[in-house]
Amino acid sequence: MAQPKITRITLATLPTPLEDGGKLPSGAHLWVKRDDLTGLGVGGNKARKLEFLCGHAIDNGAKSLVTVGAAQSNHCRMTAAAGARLGLPTHLVVSGEKPSRLEGNQLLAAMFGATLHHTGLADTDWSSLESFRAQLTQQLVDHGEKPQSIPIGGSTAVGAIGYALAFDEIIAQCAKQNIVADAIVFTTSSGGTHAGLVAGLVRARVSDRLKHLPKIIGIGVAKGVALNSRSITDLANETLMLLGETSRATDKDVVIDPNYMGSDYAVATQAATDAAKWAALRGAWVLDAVYSAKGFSGLLGLDAKNEFGSDANVVFIHTGGLPSIFASH
Repeated sequence: MAQPKITRITLATLPTPLEDGGKLPSGAHLWVKRDDLTGLGVGGNKARKLEFLCGHAIDNGAKSLVTVGAAQSNHCRMTAAAGARLGLPTHLVVSGEKPSRLEGNQLLAAMFGATLHHTGLADTDWSSLESFRAQLTQQLVDHGEKPQSIPIGGSTAVGAIGYALAFDEIIAQCAKQNIVADAIVFTTSSGGTHAGLVAGLVRARVSDRLKHLPKIIGIGVAKGVALNSRSITDLANETLMLLGETSRATDKDVVIDPNYMGSDYAVATQAATDAAKWAALRGAWVLDAVYSAKGFSGLLGLDAKNEFGSDANVVFIHTGGLPSIFASH
């Protein structure tokens, strides 16, 4: 069976820094992987996925991009930025009504030239948002256009390749710092970042190049994913297949902690607000209250229970979200 073609287009500024965050309350050592500094359209983790998603789009002869997300979706804003860089018109399907004034990610997406399609749907109604994306994509096809349609979060096996390689990048940076990562913690929702990291873990395990493998811990912030590790296992295995690997992930490789989500996706929690303040005062890391700060609140919560151990090195992946700090919620 022929290996599928994988094309990568440079969109991100890599590698992103791995910053020393000092001691956590338990005594464990914090390291912050600055994927908020990927550079594309104000940065964020989606740049790594878009390098492969847009490469795939161009291979397919796409003449435009379509994607979908919550009202203040980082993925939508960064897809618009990628479209601007590549000269591809971009359509964004977003939740909520059209505001009287664009703010945050929507303002930037419009500056990047994207067409925003406000659906009036709730941030949490992912299935209806995805249906709207499919309908819009078909309309564009019917009008003779050739769009590449990308699901929420860019969470496909192609996109997840970006984080399989990011795993290698983190391990190499840890080695340069003469440390061994015991845990990699991050916020997980649509699952692409998570699946990519798991794929990276499996590749390292099979190659036997690491004596000590880090635990991959996703802090779940979306009910559908937080309660279903199987979908991430499947996506990780699709990613491994694309990379030509024969080994596979199991459900044991996928750890999702749903205890820091709060009432729902895109709804702030007091713990997240407190975590954002902690991060800002400790290292001037800017976390948005409804996504990246929830992940960090999970890290602090696990540390308070001494889940890592006082001698551990814990890497937190800062996935971005700066623009939504300046938007009404």
